Amino acid sequence: MNEKENTRISKRLSLHLRHDPAALGLTLAPGGWVPIDALLRALSITREQLDEVVETNAKRRFAFDETGTRIRASQGHSVAVDLGLADAAPPDVLYHGTVAKFLDAILREGLRPMNRHAVHLSATIDTARTVGARRGKPVILRVDAAGMTAAGHAFQVSANGVWLTASVPPEYLYRVD
Repeated sequence: MNEKENTRISKRLSLHLRHDPAALGLTLAPGGWVPIDALLRALSITREQLDEVVETNAKRRFAFDETGTRIRASQGHSVAVDLGLADAAPPDVLYHGTVAKFLDAILREGLRPMNRHAVHLSATIDTARTVGARRGKPVILRVDAAGMTAAGHAFQVSANGVWLTASVPPEYLYRVD
């Protein structure tokens, strides 16, 4: 499969596994899982194409269950789903990539999940920079995850290494220059 087709399928998977499963007649089971056979029929793709998209996705956005019969998006849902992720101890510092036009509001109000279920944080500056660059010149924020943990904030980590938390109050945010 060529790169263009791979990207097209990946975008459709993201749309339907994270935001609009009903458009394909799919229902997310507990944990966000969808039977692979139903997904393949709905998208009119082969198992080989699906396997290639999942295996080659640099952000590892999708995961198969242990039986290989179900798939889900690793995080980033706007539809109601409980991924069943256990609380985890984050590194002392995490990062968030954004762009300058959102910076004043973020520093005033903190990070909020907006239309998603959790705030997404990165373990490295490079990853945060890549995330922020999707919307323009990136601005990187350092998150005092140790301080948040000490204050009782919970964190989870998705299958693809994205750190999730309900919100980040502004007192735990610092701009990286």
